[in-house]
Amino acid sequence: MTTGTAGGLTWSLRDRTPEDLTLLADTVPALPADPSAWSDGGGVRVCVVDTGVECGHPFVGPVQGSYEVAPDPDGTLKVVDSGPPPDGTGDACGHGTACAGIVRRVAPDCDLYSVRVLGEGFTGSGDALLTGLRWAVDQGFDVVNLSLSTTRPKFLETLRSLADQAFFNGTTLVASAHNTPVESFPWRFSSVISVGTHREDDSALFLYNPAPPVEFFAPGQNVQVAWTGGGTIRTTGNSFATPFISGLCARLLGSRPKLTPFQIKHALYLSAANVRVGEPETRIGEPGTRGAS
Repeated sequence: MTTGTAGGLTWSLRDRTPEDLTLLADTVPALPADPSAWSDGGGVRVCVVDTGVECGHPFVGPVQGSYEVAPDPDGTLKVVDSGPPPDGTGDACGHGTACAGIVRRVAPDCDLYSVRVLGEGFTGSGDALLTGLRWAVDQGFDVVNLSLSTTRPKFLETLRSLADQAFFNGTTLVASAHNTPVESFPWRFSSVISVGTHREDDSALFLYNPAPPVEFFAPGQNVQVAWTGGGTIRTTGNSFATPFISGLCARLLGSRPKLTPFQIKHALYLSAANVRVGEPETRIGEPGTRGAS
């Protein structure tokens, strides 16, 4: 088998030594187990890929950049600036604003960005999703919130490639599991952080799932969320549990900026309320006391 490098991929050390790979990393065990002791997400860039965001909404606050997927005259899709906040094109149906508001509540000091890939009625194409996600990954956002998925198999491999690119480049993708038991993507990929909803009343509780592919459960049952027109509604769904975890990722990165997506997932695992550390006699699944503020 030929070894070496091709296209930026490293196949072996070959002409290098372990010392050539020396790097400085933030250690996950150094983080407090209680997420309330983490940062408020300052300096961390979170991108919400969704229906757009109502810039200036009182529960969303400032949006640093608002973009949308739009066709060229020849029909080619591309991402364009939708206008400076608080103008822009806004939110097509409220879903993206709801997600952004939850991220803001959990990580109040993060920098929020929006890429609109869906239109009115939460409708859109897989090609628009791929275009928006590819752009977000290429921009190197720290966290990308994906409270959406596709059931179309033809998009599977491209989505998987983008998810892997994000993982290796240091962008953490947080994706909603589908609300019904169907095959959809990208939440099924191990390179993303996949999220479902628990039904507990504790609005700060998040749990690790010892039987993936859904990895974490977060508040998403009858939650109050920001909505278009500057108001709020109460709603339910995995879509609204996902930005809770995205906000926690931002808080983690605000505390330890060098954490990789792999380390972030591990830190969330260690901090989940149902995971005991250093107590082998305690079974996973027994209630714990840790949560997020």
